[in-house]
Amino acid sequence: LEPLAAPLQAIAIAELPRPRKGSGEPVPVQAWTDLLGPAQAGHDIGLISEAGLPAVADPGAALVAAAHALGVPVLPLAGASSLLLALAASGLNGQSFAFVGYLPQDPPARAARLRELESLSRRSGQTQLLIETPYRNAALLAALLECLAPTTRVTVSCGLTLPEGWTRTDTVARWRAKPVQMPARLPAVMGLLAA
Repeated sequence: LEPLAAPLQAIAIAELPRPRKGSGEPVPVQAWTDLLGPAQAGHDIGLISEAGLPAVADPGAALVAAAHALGVPVLPLAGASSLLLALAASGLNGQSFAFVGYLPQDPPARAARLRELESLSRRSGQTQLLIETPYRNAALLAALLECLAPTTRVTVSCGLTLPEGWTRTDTVARWRAKPVQMPARLPAVMGLLAA
């Protein structure tokens, strides 16, 4: 272990700005520029995510884009990415995959999007990776099992990197025959690959 160069209390920590949930409003460019001020003055700064890899399925991507626009050098430091860990643990196609993020919350719109993704997966052989807020994971899994063909393979990786973490990949038919209770507080990555 390496000691910190300065006590934690002496390190400036700022939370990334976010638009109001559901507003669709972009964060003003000036907010990103302000966060990058120390870097432009020659100081090192870091972007840390509470889970996963910063800027991948994470609002940090906007800060990284702003850094590039301002000519601030960007150096990624490797860390665990739940998306890639889930893909690696799934046994699904890791040569061609897409991260599609969050699906619509409205059940009919979500069902339509799932059928669209399944069709794309079937045509291209491409794994489709999805995420959801932990307390809505059960609803997403139920939608996957309700909307997809029995032969489509579905994967769920829950609580990755935690001692109680697990991954299961099976056909929709087998998931229906042997359902699981999704924890309401653990993050999960789900995916599908149509036959």
